[in-house]
Amino acid sequence: MNSFERYLSVWVLLCIVAGVLLGQWLPELFQAIGRLEVAQVNLPVGVLIWVMIIPMLVKVDFGALHQVRGHLRGLGVTLFVNWLVKPFSMALLAWLFIRQLFAPWLPAEQLDSYIAGLILLAAAPCTAMVFVWSRLANGDPLFTLTQVALNDTIMVFAYAPIVGLLLGISAIHVPWETLLTSVVLYIVIPVILAQSWRRRLLARGQEAFDAAMARIGPWSIAALLITLVLLFAFQGQAILQQPLVIALLAVPILIQVFFNSALAYWLNRQLGEAHCVAGPSALIGASNFFELAVATAISLFGFKSGAALATVVGVLIEVPVMLLVVRVVNASRGWYEAR
Repeated sequence: MNSFERYLSVWVLLCIVAGVLLGQWLPELFQAIGRLEVAQVNLPVGVLIWVMIIPMLVKVDFGALHQVRGHLRGLGVTLFVNWLVKPFSMALLAWLFIRQLFAPWLPAEQLDSYIAGLILLAAAPCTAMVFVWSRLANGDPLFTLTQVALNDTIMVFAYAPIVGLLLGISAIHVPWETLLTSVVLYIVIPVILAQSWRRRLLARGQEAFDAAMARIGPWSIAALLITLVLLFAFQGQAILQQPLVIALLAVPILIQVFFNSALAYWLNRQLGEAHCVAGPSALIGASNFFELAVATAISLFGFKSGAALATVVGVLIEVPVMLLVVRVVNASRGWYEAR
């Protein structure tokens, strides 16, 4: 994990400050950027999101799916936590904290939007950063690759239905046309382009592929940070009026991270999986594909929405929280293997 990735939360905070200040100083500029839309898709943000997502998807080898037989129990835990526990537990936590416990301290008109953002965040399993977390936890790289490829395959088909179901249960209007458009724009097309690019790079040899990955790797984080500056330029006034909002939104996200990672870790232990499998399984259950969540929130609800802000809070706490989970996984190895 390079120093830039390690301090991602610092860069996010700096982008929040820069975005808020620029939004106050140059409101006309950002209003003009906000109007650059086609079919409810903001063109500058659409380009930035592709730059965020595609380099990450180039790393994913869908050919790894044939290795599923090696760790069926670990993969079963990953799929159970990622698709049957994580989105639904977040919907419950969002309802409990946002609509009930924290409602007096949050703007009433944004409550539904905050809940929607948290659901969008939880319904998108991690794609890229989990490789970093797995490496730090001495996870089995082949298992990590397999579970990412399997999750991404499922996400193409399951993301929209799960989000639509949970938003409907939460009594939030589901703009189905926009939701399906977001899935096509930010999952289906990037997967096709990334895999085509991957095949061309590998045709030139592994060295050429590794060199290309080293070059394009920083693109994702840079595009994410620019997107955050734009988002907080629009969100700035709301943040200045209610700075407590970010801290309150972080509470259900933190609870969900620790709950899902602990559940996946414990289930793998109960099923007798190796520690090098349990670690990545727990880590992918705790982290999120926040780039996709941010993109979908902006498409569905707009730059100024509580949903966009809620997904950004997930970005803000991702690195320090996941490093803590990695530390716990490494420190508990003796307990895990004493069975």
